[in-house]
Parts: sequence; structure tokens; C-alpha cells
Amino acid sequence: MPEVVFTGPAGRLEGRYQPAKQKGAPIGIVLHPHPQFGGTMNNQIVYNLFYGFLNRGFSALRFNFRGVGRSQGNFDHGQGELSDAAAALDWAQAVNPEARTCWIAGVSFGAWIGMQLLMRRPEIEGFISIAAPANRFDFTFLAPCPSSGLFVHGAEDRVAPHKEVMAVIEKVKTQKGIQIEHQLVDGANHFFDGKVDELMTTVDTYLDKRLGKRDEAA
Repeated sequence: MPEVVFTGPAGRLEGRYQPAKQKGAPIGIVLHPHPQFGGTMNNQIVYNLFYGFLNRGFSALRFNFRGVGRSQGNFDHGQGELSDAAAALDWAQAVNPEARTCWIAGVSFGAWIGMQLLMRRPEIEGFISIAAPANRFDFTFLAPCPSSGLFVHGAEDRVAPHKEVMAVIEKVKTQKGIQIEHQLVDGANHFFDGKVDELMTTVDTYLDKRLGKRDEAA
């Protein structure tokens, strides 16, 4: 897996990047869970989302926020991490100048950062938010949400109960032309322990609907 280092606002950021085989392919960026609670780009869900994009013909990037792994800087309570995510998108676009669109996927804290980036970057045409912690972070900026996407929660999530994000989704659903979907994975906790395969099946089904089925021979 090709390691990459690119410049972020607080210094170097460490990532893993795989280009698509086709020129002009969309970009997929995956954001990891909370840096202060063990979140890294090697999180199992982040890893699976990364390959989910890659296997669908995207150029895919995952990276460590500031202060994680070999990324420089210190945790910044979301503000700096949002700047890191913007720098990651800038870098991915610089190495993929033909790419016209991007998808963002985030896990827990990364979902909160990803949705903020979505509000600032009109080229992001879709999102996947896993275990979005609407009880811990303010998601009211999503009014209106500029792109359609999917929220997925574990039915047994006690860290970020799905009922909290439902209030956010209901507010956004009314926006014209934007469709926000929400799926529950039965028996799954916040970390989808033992349920990552079911989670990825849910994500793949949604992406099939939005983008068409994958070419398994690709």
C-alpha cells in the first residue's frame, strides 16, 4: 500500500493512497475516529471503506489527523482536523486534476469532520457517515445539506445512540433534491465489533444504488 506524506496546516500528514486505473475517476477520502480514543487510519472500518472506494474504481485516500501516527501537530478539538481534511482533499485533487467529483466517508469523530467538509466543498457529491456522534458534537450546520448520502448506525450503539442523529436527519430530509438515508445494523455497537461485514454490505448496497453495481472483474 503506497505511503504518502503531504503538507497540512500543522505540518506533515501521513496517509495511504491508491490511484484509480481510469483517468478522471472520482476521489474517495476516508476519515478516522477520534484521535484521543485510539482512532487512526488503520481502524478496521476505515480500512474497509478505503478498499470499498478503491474496488469501485475510485482513487482512494485515508490519512492520520494531526498528532496521530507520523502526522505532525497536536489534537485541535475538530477545528484543526477539519483543516487537515481540507488539505487532504486539496492534495488528492492536485494528484488527480481530471477528477471532477469526490465522496467523503467518516467514522464517528471522522463523520463529524467529513460532514463539515461537505458543507464547504461543492465538489463532494456524496457521503457515508458511520456512527455519527450527534449526541457529542453539533450537527446543526447541516441545514441544508448540499449532497445526498448515507448515515449508518449500530442498533446497539451506546456511545452515540442512533436516535440522536435521527433528529438531524429529519431536519435535512426536507431539502429539495437531497436524499439522506439512514440504516441500522442489527446487534452492532459503536465500533461494529463482529459486525463490520454487515456494515460494509449496507454501504455497498447504498453505493450500488447511487453509482451502479461494481464491475467484479475490475
